[in-house]
Amino acid sequence: MESDRPPGGGPAGRRGVLHVLGDLLFPAGPAPGPGGAGNPHGVLPPLLIALTFVSGLVDAVSFLGLDHVFVANMTGNVAFLGFALAGYGELSASASASALTAFLAGALIAGRLRRGERPDGLGRLAGPLVAVQAVLVGAALATREGGGGQLAVIALLALGMGLQNGVVHRLAVPDLTTTVVTRALAGLAVDRWGPASVRRLVTVLTLLAGALTGGALTLGHGPRPALVLAVVLLLAVALAAARAARPRPGPAT
Repeated sequence: MESDRPPGGGPAGRRGVLHVLGDLLFPAGPAPGPGGAGNPHGVLPPLLIALTFVSGLVDAVSFLGLDHVFVANMTGNVAFLGFALAGYGELSASASASALTAFLAGALIAGRLRRGERPDGLGRLAGPLVAVQAVLVGAALATREGGGGQLAVIALLALGMGLQNGVVHRLAVPDLTTTVVTRALAGLAVDRWGPASVRRLVTVLTLLAGALTGGALTLGHGPRPALVLAVVLLLAVALAAARAARPRPGPAT
């Protein structure tokens, strides 16, 4: 007999901290979901918030510690490419182009995996892809520590962020994109206050906290501690996502 747990979640009768946080971001409405819970996304919302923090970390490293380029925020990176092509010497067109190319490659890979699978089955992709992202960030750190070129470090980080954004896009959890806050800010200003406003505000503050933490670490100690922290967080997210997606036996009949 199949379990009644929500996608990305655990059994309906045992709700851990991640489920509680998910329920706070997606509170019960007039039509509760399976098992009486209003959150249809299980543990995914708090895990996506953690990934949002990682986005701020790695963008702080790439902008402050590498070649003034973003590896997570491609909106800003496209603008940087335009500025560099216009002749602004503080920015590198090759760095921005490398980040854009690697990001698109990562997103393409995530988009091709298990294409056509139902959305409630895509949660199983999150753990493995975030684990791969952790490996890529670790490889970027090793490349930098080993004296590798900055373009290689940028490409590895952007490839990982492309993977992250590709699976997040396919999961389509409302208001939790992990990298973009422009639309979240607009929604905060335009829409009436409600659960979506809370999610948007949490997203903005989390990205800010990640950038602040990454910036402080990078300016004070170089990119290494921020990248190490990113790897640790990614591994924790991958483990939590994999555990949540693990099939559980249903009640005995």
